[in-house]
Amino acid sequence: MSTASLDTGLPLDETLDQARERHRREWLGFLAISMGSFIAILDIQIVASSINQIQAGLSASADEIQWVQTAYLIAEVIAIPLSGYLSRLLSTRLYFTLSALGFTLASLACALAWDLPSMILFRTLQGFLGGGMIPTAFAAMFLLFPEAKRRALPQLIGGLMAILAPSIGPSVGGYLTGIASWHWLFLVNLGPGLLCAWGVWSTVRLDQPQPQIFKLTDWPGLAFLALFLGCLTYALDEGPRVDWLANRSVALCLLLAALGGALFFWRMFSCDHPIVDLRAFRNRNFALTSLVSLVLGMSMFTLIYLTPLFLGRVRGYSALQIGEVMAVQGMAMFLTAPLAGRLSRRMDPRQVIAVGLVLVATGSWLNGHMSADWGHAQFLWPQVLRGAGMIFAFIPMTNLALGTLPSEAVKNASGLYTVTRNLGGAIGLALVGTLLNGRLWLHWQDLAATLHSERSGVYDYLHGAAAQLGPGGESDPRALGLLNQLAQQQALTMAYNDMYLLLSALVAATLLLVPLIEKPRPDTEVGVAH
Repeated sequence: MSTASLDTGLPLDETLDQARERHRREWLGFLAISMGSFIAILDIQIVASSINQIQAGLSASADEIQWVQTAYLIAEVIAIPLSGYLSRLLSTRLYFTLSALGFTLASLACALAWDLPSMILFRTLQGFLGGGMIPTAFAAMFLLFPEAKRRALPQLIGGLMAILAPSIGPSVGGYLTGIASWHWLFLVNLGPGLLCAWGVWSTVRLDQPQPQIFKLTDWPGLAFLALFLGCLTYALDEGPRVDWLANRSVALCLLLAALGGALFFWRMFSCDHPIVDLRAFRNRNFALTSLVSLVLGMSMFTLIYLTPLFLGRVRGYSALQIGEVMAVQGMAMFLTAPLAGRLSRRMDPRQVIAVGLVLVATGSWLNGHMSADWGHAQFLWPQVLRGAGMIFAFIPMTNLALGTLPSEAVKNASGLYTVTRNLGGAIGLALVGTLLNGRLWLHWQDLAATLHSERSGVYDYLHGAAAQLGPGGESDPRALGLLNQLAQQQALTMAYNDMYLLLSALVAATLLLVPLIEKPRPDTEVGVAH
């Protein structure tokens, strides 16, 4: 036994040099896992601003190309809750390494895809393998750094990676497509994917494989889970575009999702060894923070969808210009993350979450008062407020969600926590996609009712437009076409405003849940507080 061991408070069988080496391996392993999680989350949104270029490259129709996004989402949302079971079966080290290598190969295959069916197949594989890496980062953070005082910086890095990735996805995608081609949306994953696979395999020694649990695999539960989440994600993604129940495939998927969901929950509460353990929701903090995370997921993914849509349809921005506007939110996250981490340690974390929710709601409310000429300058502060707010809310919330669970429950709970955020995004996109069309039609009808030439403003506009276009007077069809175009632009802007205000109200409503979350003890460690 060394004197250093006694003087430093290290384990009795560990010297100071051994402790330093262990800490180095822990950090390298955590950073490698975080990198894998980052690129997997990034790929959810990286194709969003370049979907037209991919469509042209694969000679697909506008409806067909949506499967490039849908296939990834369905596979990912099925894989996320399975990650806890698979990491116990194979060990965190082997499972993550295989996922990272498979994700990298699938990314290469996506870049080499020769038609739409091959792209859909490779995107499905990419989504399933990437979905395994996302929750592993949260679980690894708590298992590698069980002491609360050592978890502050990893918590900051993990939270920043998880929230920054989807926010900058459209920016990165637009930039890569603008300077190179859409193939680089996938080729960009090759270096980081191989690096994080090597890093995890070389450093992570969290647990041992448990091959015996394979014999206890709940195959019916696995089938019900795939049916439930797969059909639900498809219906939520496709429903707004095809008028929901008016489309046979969406109606069938909603029916199958309801059936699969009922069977899944029945199986999880009646089986001795369920494929997904839902008992984490008995923990008050986990249940409440998962609900807040679901609403924030709705806001985060929906705002990433709405803003590029407004800039493209109303302002006519290119993918690169849209990326420049969206990059502000990512920069705000990056710059405010250290402050959020510091405040989470010095203040009641519930207060930090409340500040974050207020900032997100305020940023969305400001966007709810747009005009049709909004651009970079007008989007600056709403983007800054939302970016800072997301970081302020998510970083302490992850600790409150997983920090009071026993260590053996963290892997499974991390998958459940992640899937609530992603499902929130799917629900938010479906809700906004459905309401947006209805509000657009309503505003268009209201505007159309006022567009008659007897009104002085309408007469003056038509007269001025006709004077610029040439002879023909205010009844010139070209002048009427310009008036119609202007009315559509205004109706679109008002419809987008309604969606931003709705998201602002939903986020603000979650403030009512924050006082119900229990404040953790300062010395909370994973597996100690329950």
